[in-house]
Amino acid sequence: MSTPDSSYIEWLESQSMLQAARERARHYAGQARLWQRPYAQARPRDASAIASVWFTAYPAAIITAEGGSVLQALGDDRLWSALSELGVQGIHNGPMKRSGGLRGREFTPTIDGNFDRISFDIDPNLGTEAQMLQLSRMAAAHNAIVIDDIVPAHTGKGPDFRLAEMAYGDYPGLYHMVEINEEDWPLLPEVPAGRDSVNLPPALVDQLKDKHYIVGQLQRVIFFEPGIKDTDWSATGVITGVDGKRRRWVYLHYFKEGQPSLNWLDPTFAAQQLIIGDALHAIDVSGARVLRLDANGFLGVERRAEGTAWSESHPLSVTGNQLIASTIRKAGGFSFQELNLTIDDIAAMSHGGADLSYDFITRPAYHHALLTGDTEFLRLMLREVHAFGIDPASLIHALQNHDELTLELVHFWTLHAYDHYHYHGQTLPGGILREHIREEMYERLTGEHAPYNLKFVTNGVSCTTVSVITAALGIRDLDAIGAAEIKQIQRLHILLVMFNAMQPGVFALSGWDLVGALPLEAAQVEHLMGDGDTRWLHRGAYDLADLAPEADASAEGLPKARSLYGSLVEQLQRPGSFACQLKHILSVRRAYDIAASKQILIPDVQAPGLLVMVHELPAGKGVQITALNFSAEPISEMILFPGIAPGPVVDIIHERVEGDLTENGEMTFNLDPYEGLALRVVSAASASPVL
Repeated sequence: MSTPDSSYIEWLESQSMLQAARERARHYAGQARLWQRPYAQARPRDASAIASVWFTAYPAAIITAEGGSVLQALGDDRLWSALSELGVQGIHNGPMKRSGGLRGREFTPTIDGNFDRISFDIDPNLGTEAQMLQLSRMAAAHNAIVIDDIVPAHTGKGPDFRLAEMAYGDYPGLYHMVEINEEDWPLLPEVPAGRDSVNLPPALVDQLKDKHYIVGQLQRVIFFEPGIKDTDWSATGVITGVDGKRRRWVYLHYFKEGQPSLNWLDPTFAAQQLIIGDALHAIDVSGARVLRLDANGFLGVERRAEGTAWSESHPLSVTGNQLIASTIRKAGGFSFQELNLTIDDIAAMSHGGADLSYDFITRPAYHHALLTGDTEFLRLMLREVHAFGIDPASLIHALQNHDELTLELVHFWTLHAYDHYHYHGQTLPGGILREHIREEMYERLTGEHAPYNLKFVTNGVSCTTVSVITAALGIRDLDAIGAAEIKQIQRLHILLVMFNAMQPGVFALSGWDLVGALPLEAAQVEHLMGDGDTRWLHRGAYDLADLAPEADASAEGLPKARSLYGSLVEQLQRPGSFACQLKHILSVRRAYDIAASKQILIPDVQAPGLLVMVHELPAGKGVQITALNFSAEPISEMILFPGIAPGPVVDIIHERVEGDLTENGEMTFNLDPYEGLALRVVSAASASPVL
């Protein structure tokens, strides 16, 4: 039986990430460099101190100058002059390295926005290594940092996976893949023409578990889509290995079929080599100071005697993250996790793991407050942060994300489904509370009320920040938006800015937020949604610096989104614009160092739409109070602040005295609909934590 061509195997290995990681490791062996910094403990406040305002770019949505690359657009001096003026201190590019798959020697496109990495090299569709270095220099010239990505949970189907399929060297140990004995091949479905794998139905996964091949069905199926992704397991066709043996493999993929999961406890430790090599490459070659650990909660999986496999809240994920994050700190960087699991998991993974965590805890909750005009669930989640020992300064409080508005509410779905919570005068189990919140949000955010937003499988809703706001305002027809509606939309958008920016930690905002992007129409991205991935609706193209005002699509072919606010450069020339209001808020945030403050109280309130957050400012600057009205009704309410010294109360955004906090710790708030106030209590005594 013939074996694969040796020159092809050599070429695959030369292109592989595992080989590149091993070569990079030789630069550090026996050297003193990695012993100069503390690394064992997460340092969230040190991480946010170097950059507490992030612009989160999305490469596929970037409109470029004619003939220019995405990296050139992101490194443009006009863009950086505008970002610097706005107050941005860090740029998160999103994944920029070559992604997708490989057939023969032909590279195939990414299937998940470059989250299916197959190389350490810059994706040639996005730019060059030299342009990446120029972006790092441009950011440094504006006192900002570059934030990059590694993906510890999976790769694409690139050279590493093709070598694994051919049972070459250590490569099968990279992946959670299992060879199926030939006598059991009749169990496996045929691979359709034009495909290289086929998803397995649940009953077959159970059979393979019973035959002791695999761990079985997982706790949930991310991106579940009937007939497309019924389970987290797929089978390859028949592949001839380097030893001449014909094999069929079954492999795990938490996400899409083209994103095979890495095996973090194989004796070869190949996955650790690959991912740590990728991290060191990002720091030392690409110039990144912070790295996102994407999908980092899915590194451990094991079979159970009964029920589904243990695939979430697994100790191996904690251990794996400690290894990755410690190496990054040893190399002089920091990391953050984008972990949509329970609050327990976020806390556990932060102990020696990532320095910062994306705020999935309050993100669905503040959207719920806006859609319902009721902040009770938001206050519950803010208090849960403290109940689990999480410092709000370790969180990245963000506006629009490249992913959907997640409504999984995993915390109440899994570990806390039977815990009881007080909500609206009732005591509800977590599972019932979750369903109630989800039903409210789906009703207000999709369907007849807002047909422009679409559900994203069972995970949540594909929408922009602006289309959440239009749903909250009862705007059903986006074509009917005029000047008056834009002004009102901006008012609510600024309210959401104040919630996220006027608390400790990192504040992150996207290009879609900056231009006021509306969702694309489904027909515009129908070709990208064949597998049920509706997220492309909210990923329309944008041009922050007017690099190509006449362009109607990004360099990657995404249609340009309708922008309600205009480009960032143009807005900064127009007083009263969204960007000018944002700029002022961020300047106040910086002046009072709110990012480094300590959250000490989330008081009870009477008005449903009122949220109050109290922070102790650093350097003896007093107490800062953020008061927000998430409702369409005016609010006048007296709040008691126990343990906070009295003194004059100053509106730090409008620079005027608002009144006094009395000796009894009382203060009355008067807020118009959707108004936010940022106040400072000026007193000689410091605040006492009362949470």
